[in-house]
Amino acid sequence: MDRTQIVLLGLPIFLLFTDIVNLFTPPPPKPAVNHPPPRVHYQPKSQSVIQEPLEFPTEKRSVIGGIGQGSVININFCVSCSYRGTAIAMKNMLESSFPGVEVILANYPPPFPKRLLSKVVPVVQFGIIGTIMAGEHIFPRLGMAPPPWYYSLRANRFGSIASTWLFGNFIQSFLQSSGAFEVYCNGEMVFSKLKEQRFPGEIELRDLIGRKVSGSRFVDNSGGVWS
Repeated sequence: MDRTQIVLLGLPIFLLFTDIVNLFTPPPPKPAVNHPPPRVHYQPKSQSVIQEPLEFPTEKRSVIGGIGQGSVININFCVSCSYRGTAIAMKNMLESSFPGVEVILANYPPPFPKRLLSKVVPVVQFGIIGTIMAGEHIFPRLGMAPPPWYYSLRANRFGSIASTWLFGNFIQSFLQSSGAFEVYCNGEMVFSKLKEQRFPGEIELRDLIGRKVSGSRFVDNSGGVWS
């Protein structure tokens, strides 16, 4: 086998091996978030003058921090479906509607069989392209005559290569898409596109999150609101 045949046969095998390794490699741990140290406020020393405290009617505060303080909203969406713009718009809306809330965007992967098949598609693509380019040398090495379909692909070499590349990319994009747009509030599902078969409206999602956020907070005896 010459160098061209070795490259055409070795490249798909190398890509398949690297994809399988990446598929079973666990994701890296999330970096630890370093919280800034609490600020210490120093009060000046009071003078020795004794003053009687004046009694004024106190107003109870209903909010400590933002209305969404302590709540975490997860939006898991299909990255390959071009849902990122919708997810970012929802994230900005929720952060402005519920100050203090933490909105996390993440990819919602497809099922494992579809992910595995999506890794096989590039190998098949390069295999077909390599066969079209050097089939007259590959088939004799395998001890068989070139089949009739090979001559049909060979007659229109560039058209066959372009069709293989475009059709393979379409199949790979389909296998990598999950069509998901799932919204969770404090670990509890609020909206699921996989179940509803539609996107949530901004007003609808704001109302759903508002119910969950208001239900997870309570007023203590001193008048402060805690989550």
